[in-house]
Amino acid sequence: MDTVRGGAPGVDANGGITVNLNPYISFQGTARAALEFYHSVLGGDLQVDDFTAFPDMGIDPSETHLVMHGQLTTDDGLVLMASDTPSSMPYAAPAGISVSLSGDDADRLQAAWDGLSADGTVTMPYETPPWGGKFGMFQDKFGIDWMVALNGQAPAS
Repeated sequence: MDTVRGGAPGVDANGGITVNLNPYISFQGTARAALEFYHSVLGGDLQVDDFTAFPDMGIDPSETHLVMHGQLTTDDGLVLMASDTPSSMPYAAPAGISVSLSGDDADRLQAAWDGLSADGTVTMPYETPPWGGKFGMFQDKFGIDWMVALNGQAPAS
């Protein structure tokens, strides 16, 4: 695989992050349960705001309990955001995209696989692929597609 690098985009001269790319998942009434589930598996800090904190948004009073914005930030820097879509706004279930979790920490990735795939549908078992490491795919119990990849060893030159 060819890799092209021109420095570290999104990192300032002092090593601070200036730009982030994070998954933001839209749900229809299950964002709080999904975020609490992800938090129970991945750990970290979970912050959830519902529409009651923003009364001027024109949300139907029966839906103010829905999540306006939620963010899970783990101790190792993972960030996952989510919200509910009120009935007054168009909603389409996520399709054609997966949340990808990858790295070198075999125990962390195995625990994430075991927890996040529980009660979901495994579409590709978490096993050793031809390129090494481990890789698997599943749809979690909230209908979100995930990929988990343990980096393989680089071939000897």
